[in-house]
Amino acid sequence: MPQLRIALAQVNATVGDLSGNASLVVEWTRKAREGGAHLVVFPEMVLTGYPVEDLAIRTSFARASSEALESLATTLVEAGLGDIAAFVGYLEHDSVGPRNAVAVLHGGRVVARQSKHHLPNYGVFDERRYFKPGSSLDIVRINGVEVGMVICEDLWQDGGPITALGDAGVDLVVSPNASPYERNKDDQRLPLVVRRAAEAGAPLAYCNLVGGQDELVFDGDSLVVATDGLLIGRAPQFVEHLMLVDFDLPAGSEYEQGQIGDFYVRRVFLSDAGPAYEPLPAPRVFEPLSDEAEVWHALVTGLRDYVHKNGFRSVVLGLSGGIDSAVVAALAVDALGADSVYGVSMPSSYSSEHSRSDASDMAARTGLHFTTEPIGEMVSTYVGQLSLTGLAEENIQARCRGMLLMALSNQHGHLVLATGNKSELAVGYSTIYGDAVGGYAPIKDVFKTLVWGLARWRNDEAEKRGEVPPIPENSIVKPPSAELRPGQVDTDSLPDYELLDSLLTQYVDGDRGYDDLLAAGFAPELVDRVLRMVDKAEYKRRQYPPGTKISNKAFGRDRRLPITNGWREG
Repeated sequence: MPQLRIALAQVNATVGDLSGNASLVVEWTRKAREGGAHLVVFPEMVLTGYPVEDLAIRTSFARASSEALESLATTLVEAGLGDIAAFVGYLEHDSVGPRNAVAVLHGGRVVARQSKHHLPNYGVFDERRYFKPGSSLDIVRINGVEVGMVICEDLWQDGGPITALGDAGVDLVVSPNASPYERNKDDQRLPLVVRRAAEAGAPLAYCNLVGGQDELVFDGDSLVVATDGLLIGRAPQFVEHLMLVDFDLPAGSEYEQGQIGDFYVRRVFLSDAGPAYEPLPAPRVFEPLSDEAEVWHALVTGLRDYVHKNGFRSVVLGLSGGIDSAVVAALAVDALGADSVYGVSMPSSYSSEHSRSDASDMAARTGLHFTTEPIGEMVSTYVGQLSLTGLAEENIQARCRGMLLMALSNQHGHLVLATGNKSELAVGYSTIYGDAVGGYAPIKDVFKTLVWGLARWRNDEAEKRGEVPPIPENSIVKPPSAELRPGQVDTDSLPDYELLDSLLTQYVDGDRGYDDLLAAGFAPELVDRVLRMVDKAEYKRRQYPPGTKISNKAFGRDRRLPITNGWREG
């Protein structure tokens, strides 16, 4: 019975960095070889990073990707790694057009190539815009084992390559993925992989990307299951990881190649079974994170990679003493370290004493850099010169703060973090060119009620570790307020956040219509009021910074509505 040791390399690639990603492949292939692996599987499009968006249709980039792949095959041999089969995702461009493809590199050559068949065109995906579908399957014999492959969405869709591989006869299926994170998605993956293994009649090894790319974050959570659905190994979330797995599998049969259903099946021979070796212990099955821990790690990963991959060394944000800025500051400290985080208190004449003291307390608890820059004189100049009153006077305070933060960014090279949450963004409760300024918005996809939940979770975790909780208790328990006029609180303008978030979850995330919301028990006047606010604020959301996606319907990539729009629910 042939033995096969595989390695799943759950790595963090950077879009467009062909040289850096190639070095990443060499580094982790070396780790796999040192572990005795016969083959190593990398995530989908690891050589180019994912998603490449319109780079896919740029001929120069496609040509560079193909050249980098050929060069990588040679580099692996020069590094003494030519005897391990490396499954490497990349951008292919043939006579038909660009393709999302995976190549098998061995002995200095590209010995097999396969293109993704199912091209997702929903949510954050636009693959039909960029890629042409594949129609062939390469089954590679490695150490006597017949190894088939499916690429990401080919695993998620019923039928297709999995069915063809089952009909063709394979001993193992590997699946390179770049599957973006959203809440509770890890609960869907394992049942899916179990089901596909049964359909293929073979164990299935699912290798997912990890790391942040603009709004998207990839959580890893790579899996290996046996034919009968037994979970053999599971990688941790949000960290790079190499998982080594041994298989004792039936000897591969001599199958003919040819047309099977919609696919042409090609057989590639690399090696027959070698001498027996001592199996490794079973790989660890890491437990999935709790909901709050998962979201926190996703936000930290998304922020860290956005900052580092775009060449920033530090971030700056306004510290108001409120819950949103406190959570964003805590995320930034976890992501980048306190020495790279600069908090600025910007009190106006309406700022309460607790807003100043809570901001100072937050800085002391985390060790971030903290300064106070009063904005009273700036506001007075605008108000006096332009005779501003009412909303115009309120908003000029936020705009002075935004201008101040951008000035510090220009002067010192900091990336400005916007601190608004999804509830505020949904109903337009943010000042455009004011508190909406910034290069990144870490909690853009986090409803206000979840912001509070994350704060409590993060403080509890600190206490468990014997550390100082980073977020002041007063920032968590006090009524939220923009403090733009005397005695102002959010509920002057908005419904209670528990009620608001419940409605927004159904309207924004669930795409429920007016009648659906009434049937769900929401009062007509509340539905009218909230839907009017949401629909009117689309122009603000278009101009808001990018931020990490954690839900199934984030503003931006997921939810795309026209700004000029005469349709109203109700």
